[in-house]
Amino acid sequence: MAASEVKLEYDRRVKAMSLAERVARSAAMFAWTREQMARQIREQAPQLSLEEIKWNLALKLYGGEPEVVKLIQEQLSRVSR
Repeated sequence: MAASEVKLEYDRRVKAMSLAERVARSAAMFAWTREQMARQIREQAPQLSLEEIKWNLALKLYGGEPEVVKLIQEQLSRVSR
């Protein structure tokens, strides 16, 4: 199957989904992405606690928003080691 055929089939199947199914699929894909990113952080810095991993993941996800970064860094500074 050619790449263009795959794309057409993908589009057809997504279009056939209900709104609730599309939202659920998006949420599942976002959760999978977060899990993969958290796994990478854990591999790069195994000494981090789960709380530190959570906040470092938030930095990666929202690092383009300076106000959010400031809030996340405040939370990271409060994490006990």
